[in-house]
Amino acid sequence: MSDQTHAAAALLGALGRIRSLFDRLDGLLVALCAFATIGAGLVLSYSIAVRYLLHSSTDWQDEMAVFLLVGATFMSAPFVQSRRGHIAIEAIEGYFPDRIEHVRLFIADIVSLLFCGFFTWQSWLIFLEAFDDGRVTDSAWAPPLWIPYSLMTAGMTLLTLRIVVQLVETISSPKENA
Repeated sequence: MSDQTHAAAALLGALGRIRSLFDRLDGLLVALCAFATIGAGLVLSYSIAVRYLLHSSTDWQDEMAVFLLVGATFMSAPFVQSRRGHIAIEAIEGYFPDRIEHVRLFIADIVSLLFCGFFTWQSWLIFLEAFDDGRVTDSAWAPPLWIPYSLMTAGMTLLTLRIVVQLVETISSPKENA
């Protein structure tokens, strides 16, 4: 086995372990996201019941539901990307030869990486700014804004890393992914 073949095999093995780690993390995060979505539904249902049955105001429920849904949305994004559910124009899928389809997916991954990389960088900036400045929401409850920003930042970071892994896999073994 040549050194180049050995290096390629080592890279593919490392990528497989990284992908496996991401897959396990995604499974855990998707389960937590499902609970967060259910939690948001329960919070909003509670709010409706309290408002209409007890004629009492709850000022925290909207923010709590938004925080839960923001977390669920961003933390489930890497799982969706692992299934290539973000930027796949399925209407034209299958109309091109395998080689062109491979190039189309590669370009979609590059564009996704550029967008998500920029979004991740901006998420980190807004999270750190909110954390350092101690920013809170404008409501009476006033929870810290670093909480939803941290969920957005973590989700976007994991999404960007997932795209990087997919791109490296595509580049290192184009015949398998074509």
